[in-house]
Amino acid sequence: MTERVAEPGAATWLGFVLMCVGMFMAILDIQVVATSLPAIQDALAISRDAMSWIQTAYLIAEIIAIPLTGWFTRVLTLRWLFVIAISLFTLASIGCAFSGNFPTLVSFRVLQGFAGGALIPAVFSAVFLLFPIRLHPIATTMAGIMAVLAPTVGPVVGGWITETYSWHWLFLINVAPGVVAAAATPFLLPNDRPRFANLPTLDGYSLTLMAISLASLEIALKQAPHDGWLSPLCALLFALSAAAATAFVVRTLTATYPVVELSTLKNRSFAIGCALSFCLGVGLFGSVYLMPVFLAYVRRHDAFEIGTIMLVTGVAQLVTAPIAGSLESRLDPRWLSAAGFGLFTLGLGCSAFQSRIADFDEMFWPQVLRGVAIMFCLLPPTRLALGALTEAQVPDASGLFNLMRNLGGAIGIALIDTILYGRTGGHAEALRDRLIAGDITAARAIGLDLELFTHRPPDVSDATVEAYLRPMVEKAAFALSTNEAWTLLACAALLGLLLVPFAGPPPQSTDVNTREH
Repeated sequence: MTERVAEPGAATWLGFVLMCVGMFMAILDIQVVATSLPAIQDALAISRDAMSWIQTAYLIAEIIAIPLTGWFTRVLTLRWLFVIAISLFTLASIGCAFSGNFPTLVSFRVLQGFAGGALIPAVFSAVFLLFPIRLHPIATTMAGIMAVLAPTVGPVVGGWITETYSWHWLFLINVAPGVVAAAATPFLLPNDRPRFANLPTLDGYSLTLMAISLASLEIALKQAPHDGWLSPLCALLFALSAAAATAFVVRTLTATYPVVELSTLKNRSFAIGCALSFCLGVGLFGSVYLMPVFLAYVRRHDAFEIGTIMLVTGVAQLVTAPIAGSLESRLDPRWLSAAGFGLFTLGLGCSAFQSRIADFDEMFWPQVLRGVAIMFCLLPPTRLALGALTEAQVPDASGLFNLMRNLGGAIGIALIDTILYGRTGGHAEALRDRLIAGDITAARAIGLDLELFTHRPPDVSDATVEAYLRPMVEKAAFALSTNEAWTLLACAALLGLLLVPFAGPPPQSTDVNTREH
């Protein structure tokens, strides 16, 4: 990227910090709400089937907004895009907190998700639009810490809020930082002029096709683990998503004013960077989802206890971030990306061998490995993807880059649920058969006292034995399925490692300290 950005002052840095805080809030919101869905369900008398739409509504709106951020930036400028998005996010958070029924809550979650989706890529665009190249590692590290720390600390924050206060505060915690950011950033970020003359260039047909494709895909991924990937509903949704995506691509590539600049994918480094972002999304969001599921169902920990265990990853990320940022400015991003995905594969793979009684101690080192790796899986691929692009290409490209990470997370979680729901029953049946056959290793695997197993009391009925063993068998079977899910995540990280050599050479840059308006 040719350098066009003047030396930033303290105001620009403070504005960027507030942008990072806004992005952190948007990502954190998903996690804190997820940990407290039962509390919201009870308070608003929501059915179990409908409860998941509190999250799904947010995610659908977010995933539609992310690729639109480039167009929003061109029309509104980076400054006013952020101000409008953070204001809408804050107002929607207030609406969620004071929702008295399910439809109202879901409506505000849609607005909240759309605003949050615009905040995420805007921050990564800001790195390349506000700062000279020599400062990119510092700015990228700041943004990267916020992007990956929020999913890690989310469970402990959500659990603490729910246990200490009420579910309303899951949303009200966004208000104070949101108001400060909305009030301050207009005076801190560069004063570019909005280009409202570009408003008529929005292609409503392309926008509709993109929204249909992404929404159908998100809903299908949500339903597939329960209904089956080839069930009539899921097959219809996947087909609709594919058809809409195809029509969107055809129209976008021939449009005079495309909603999303897909031609950027012709750049090999950017295309590989997007693929790496997808692989990171599978592993990052998948691991943050899988750990609480195991700890809640098998180990019977509450939300706060789960969050404290998962803080290990967050601490490792914070410790590694300055190291990764320093190395990122000195070494080839391809080597750093390869090291990151290799270490990520190892950290995920270690969890695939965890025992049924795994807890803090057994999970400690795999979490450390993943926490260290994540920073190298995010920062170097970001420079690899966006560093070689022109200033005009960055906003659209940042949207696509972040969209791929979110899509990776959605697909990864759907595959995890498919394994957990589809494989646990088979494992349980196999364990029962082995127990009936007198297999001592099976008894040991479920945690059964071997003395009871080998010397069954004569006055105990088969029904009593079945009732006693059933929860032990189910937990052991679930633990086996969890390990298979960890293997899947490790394979996704390994795919990222294998893709790194296909990236082009790192971008070469020159310094020209003049800002284009």
